[in-house]
Amino acid sequence: MKIIVPMAGRGSRLRPHSLTVPKPLIPVAGQPIVHRLVKDIAKVLKQPIEEIAFVLGDPAFFGDDVVESLTALAEDLGAKASIYRQDQPLGTGHAIMSAEPSLSGPAVIAYADTLIRAEFDLDSTADSVIWTKHVENPEAYGVVKLDKNENIVELVEKPDTFVSDQAVIGIYYFKDVAVLKQKLQEVLDENVMNGGEYQINDGIKRMMADGRIFKTGTVDEWMDCGNKTVTLETNAKMLGFLNADGEELVDGSVILEDSKIIEPCFVGKGTVLRNTTIGPYVSVGNHCVLENTTVKNSLIQNRTTVKNANLDEAMIGNHVSYDGNFTKISIGDYSVLE
Repeated sequence: MKIIVPMAGRGSRLRPHSLTVPKPLIPVAGQPIVHRLVKDIAKVLKQPIEEIAFVLGDPAFFGDDVVESLTALAEDLGAKASIYRQDQPLGTGHAIMSAEPSLSGPAVIAYADTLIRAEFDLDSTADSVIWTKHVENPEAYGVVKLDKNENIVELVEKPDTFVSDQAVIGIYYFKDVAVLKQKLQEVLDENVMNGGEYQINDGIKRMMADGRIFKTGTVDEWMDCGNKTVTLETNAKMLGFLNADGEELVDGSVILEDSKIIEPCFVGKGTVLRNTTIGPYVSVGNHCVLENTTVKNSLIQNRTTVKNANLDEAMIGNHVSYDGNFTKISIGDYSVLE
């Protein structure tokens, strides 16, 4: 089994936090988004992963440190890491084809801007499984249309009339991803574009037209990391799940001086809390100092100092120094506000 992870986008909706760190590497509940996504997919698959192929963007932004982080992630799962580059932002289909040498055999394709909680077995009768989530407002999503045998027969983007309430979340399984590769090559050769981009859906629709069987795999939770608000919501949900799973979230090296942690919270190694209360639903990275501060529903990254603050729904980056009385702040890396 292979996992293909297109992640070349710059994550503009999450700025300023994605100005210096690629969005998939921003930590949520103590781990980078892409690390948590890949590990959760590996759990669902319940089979060995032989290769994880990452499709990155400009080397000036997705540099050696990103490659090292992703290589370590793959190796931790016993897999080979393959690194590809998407040289132009030409859509989801183009991103997948940037990993063309790895497109053979069984594979999962997963876009690295979402997190999941799921427990199901892949349908062995299917040529492909499209992972979906029940939503209350299907008109706002791309959804699947099912026939009487529960096979997917059509993909419909933001339907005006009800088609189904199963939204496509951007994770796909292919029994042989080489079939998708063939269809996407046809899309590229024929220059079939939607919105000025080559889309994975155009390859999938050609597979359906050939009679390939598509099934749904429904996830229990689908958590977005597209902007600050939803990233904080995802951080809170994930902390709740990890706490319920009994995972140790506060590193043993954390120093508490007249301070309190209201669970669930993640606190990284070497962090110091002085006269501070954090929680619930707070993630604080490694080697931070929080002093005379109250924090809830927030995400603070690494090597940051916060003093004399009362934070709620705040997102603060790496190497930040903040001393102030704003509450719902969003501060990018290497900022000083005192």
